[in-house]
Amino acid sequence: MIPNHSVTSDEYPEQTNNPTNSQEDRPDKPEEACGVFGIYAPGEDVAKLTYFGLYALQHRGQESAGIATFEGTQVHLHKDMGLVSQVFNESILEELPGDLAVGHTRYSTTGSSRRVNAQPAVVETRLGSIALTHNGNLVNTPQLREELLKSNFNLITTTDSEMIAFAIAEAINSGADWLDGAIQAFQRCQGAFSLVIGTPDGIMGTRDPNGIRPLVIGAVGSNPVRYVLSSETCGLDIIGAEYLRDVEPGELVWITEEGLASFHWSPQPQRKLCIFEMIYFARPDSVMHNESLYSYRMRLGRQLAAESAVEADIVFGVPDSGIPAAIGFSQVSGIAYVEGLIKNRYVGRTFIQPTQAMRESGIRMKLNPLKDVLAGKRVVIVDDSIVRGTTSRKLVKALRDAGAAEVHMRISSPPVTHPCFYGIDTDSQDQLIAATKSVKEITKQLEVNSLAYLSWEGMLTATGEDTQSFCSACFTGDYPIAIPEQVKRSKLILEKVIV
Repeated sequence: MIPNHSVTSDEYPEQTNNPTNSQEDRPDKPEEACGVFGIYAPGEDVAKLTYFGLYALQHRGQESAGIATFEGTQVHLHKDMGLVSQVFNESILEELPGDLAVGHTRYSTTGSSRRVNAQPAVVETRLGSIALTHNGNLVNTPQLREELLKSNFNLITTTDSEMIAFAIAEAINSGADWLDGAIQAFQRCQGAFSLVIGTPDGIMGTRDPNGIRPLVIGAVGSNPVRYVLSSETCGLDIIGAEYLRDVEPGELVWITEEGLASFHWSPQPQRKLCIFEMIYFARPDSVMHNESLYSYRMRLGRQLAAESAVEADIVFGVPDSGIPAAIGFSQVSGIAYVEGLIKNRYVGRTFIQPTQAMRESGIRMKLNPLKDVLAGKRVVIVDDSIVRGTTSRKLVKALRDAGAAEVHMRISSPPVTHPCFYGIDTDSQDQLIAATKSVKEITKQLEVNSLAYLSWEGMLTATGEDTQSFCSACFTGDYPIAIPEQVKRSKLILEKVIV
């Protein structure tokens, strides 16, 4: 039974959460899909622990948030549009009792930004309800949707996540138990999916056979040990959980009163973690490959300096994501590291449109140059990526207006030439500046004195891992999971890419 404060399809009209109308006004970064979290801890305030887990994962999605708790067979659900701190308060969390919880913070990739598309997706089965949270994107959504409609499922939302939940329900209603039903559904899915699924009996966590999106396991308490699932280790740290390991590609973990059990459901898993998770998406204090991503991003900067030295007086990063690479660049180049830009960390998303004069003045609502630091200086500015180039051009103009004598831009990843189909919201290919222009042409468009990107080889070698174990399709067009033609046509529209 789902209480009255849960969301149903007709409670809210369709609503988009994009107040801007032009490419110029959109964020000039890829947007991550989602953050997922789950905890099995009878006797603990699982709703509040999930709230804090989602709070730590807020960077992975700022459009909607939701938590479902299980109190025996009863599901308590609350989800809405907005940041985690806007969707929940103490009184709402008190209405979410239970022994286990799953939570989600969302940026829409499949399915528009509407309240009804917020997660968890709750679906009834013959064994009880499931509450599913999803990070990633399926590439066979049209086929799966058609199959489910033929089976007379009433699809409420426009998300692939709900389709996975219904696929599980279909298998369970045909006689499967929780684990077999889930595995049957996973084997129907193609694409990227890291899932945390609540049931009356326990929590499931899984990753697709390529492990494109991250998912980690943590432990809290000692007698007995209780388990936590989170998109990143920062979601464990905030509640004092100990990081144990990653969920492996093609693995299902089943967390119940008996502890944690592992099942490998994919016959041929092949790890292809999204390299952009390491470059940009995940928080710098999250751990991958036994080190913080801050350390990896500093190595990117050091490699960038080795590949593209330049005569300059100061170097700084675009806050916050460009800072570790800028520090690494300084260490190798010997160029003094400074703060050249101050970020307003309290801006967030706004539905109030700036005036035309404010738009023309650049990006100073979020970033403001330090004029006395920049005046007369040859500056190197380091960023993690360039997507459309609109923000970069405004930023360069702001630096020159602040008195910079020269502006040299260095990017700690290769040129983004292809869109992502696996859970990152990137533009269609014709909107990616590096897909339509050479580095020389981009240099001219951004009005910088010089521009250099990190090499693809340098980016992968800096991981210290097997370079074949990452998805870098946004830089190469080499997609590890085949993209159906009708999906491919939606974004991949250029025959030739200029590199």
